[in-house]
This record gives sequence, C-alpha cells and structure tokens, in this order.
Amino acid sequence: MLPSPHEHLSLGPVSSCSDRLSTSQSFSGQEGDSTIYIKVGAEFVGTFILIFAAAGGPVMNQKYNGAETLIGNAACSGLAVMIVVLSIGHISGAHLNPAVTLAFATFRHFPWLHVPPYLIAQILASICASFTLKAAFHPFISAAVTAPSITQTHAFLLEFIITFTLMFVITSVATDTRAVGELAGIAIGGAVLLNILVAGPSTGASMNPVRTLGPAIAAQNYRSIWIYFVAPVLGALVGAGVYGAIKLSEDEADPNRLTISLPH
Repeated sequence: MLPSPHEHLSLGPVSSCSDRLSTSQSFSGQEGDSTIYIKVGAEFVGTFILIFAAAGGPVMNQKYNGAETLIGNAACSGLAVMIVVLSIGHISGAHLNPAVTLAFATFRHFPWLHVPPYLIAQILASICASFTLKAAFHPFISAAVTAPSITQTHAFLLEFIITFTLMFVITSVATDTRAVGELAGIAIGGAVLLNILVAGPSTGASMNPVRTLGPAIAAQNYRSIWIYFVAPVLGALVGAGVYGAIKLSEDEADPNRLTISLPH
C-alpha cells in the first residue's frame, strides 16, 4: 500500500524504509513494458494473498464453529497486509486495494497511466482467490461475503470512517519521508486489524472494494454491495487529503535530518 517513489533517500535520526519500499517509478509513468508487467504481476499476487487470507478467516470460522473468532479474523487480514507490504512494497507499492490506488493517483503519488492495469490486477486476483476458497471450502464461501448487519446508512458511515483511518495511516508511512518507514507494514496491518475489531461484526470491515467483490461473485450474494464500492473510495480520498493537509512542509523538517538526492 505504498505509492510511487520518493525522490530523496532520508538518513538521520529515523531512517525511512518507506523510501526504499517506494522507490519504484516516476510520477510520469514512463516505464518500459516489462517493468509495468512486473509491477502488475506483483500486485496480482499480493492481492490474491490478501483476499485469500482475509476471506479465508471467516470461512474457516464458519466451517469450524467459531474457531477463528473476531480476533482471529482481524489477525488474518492484518497479518496478510503486513507480510504483503513488506514483501512486495518495493516492487509494486502493494496497493492491494482500488480505493488506495485511486487516492494515490488523485493526490499525485501514483501515475494515472498505471491505474487501469492495477485495478484489473486487483479485481482478477480477488475473483481468483475467492473461487479458490470456494473450491476448497464449498459451501462455506458465503461466510466470506461482507454484508451489513446494521442499516445501510450506518454501514456506509462505518466503512467510510475505517477506510479513512486506514488511508490516513498509509499516506503517512508511505509518502512522508519523516515517518518511521521501517514500520510501514506493521502500521498498515495494525490499522486493518484495529478496524476489523471495531467494525467487523457490523459491516464485515471491508475497506476495500475487491475484498467485497470477489467473495460476492463466488457466493452470488450482492446485498448492499454498493456501500463497499463507494464508501471505501470516498474514505480513502478524504484520508489521503487530510494527511496531506496536516503534513509538515519541507522547511519545517528536522534540520538535523540528512537528505540525499537520488540520481535520476
């Protein structure tokens, strides 16, 4: 869940790992075909892992009569995000989420040229992961569907807030060179885990349109699906915008921090 690269590698009291994870492409998006194919391939694999784990937790919980519990379901998603961000963040940015990709592109952290292939990879990975779960655990795939147990208005509000929280954290650790970038995967995974603990029983705590889409197709259950397409995108846009608004300008940075420009 990291954007396009920083132009500086920061060394100082807190060296930023997010710089290393994100130094992948220029905002112009002018890259060779092989490079974008690698990035899209990594995005597919990462999203597959996330959806398989995030949807697999509830499936196992139903199959084995509550063995996972809410904490277990939250850990499945949070840990999946953490390991994927740490493993492919330096390749594709590990967006794993159309809402994240659109928010990064809107605030010029990611080239619009790459948005369509990233979205396609995320959607296909979600569908593939969901049908893999269905093949392995049919008929329990219905447990993977995110559907509100509260009113649509309340569900929309919850999904908006938890995605806002997630994107606020992502924007901080992935775009601000002064953040503790070494903890990017832990911070983002922790935000996912926390949000599921808060909203999981009420909405399924999707925060991600493809977390909802793949299982919905596999289970043929589209109840209130619009909430999970609209609220996460709006929440991500506002979360990224709010962090951008409070982010310290470069001249307010720690004067003792050493910044080295990378060669172009």
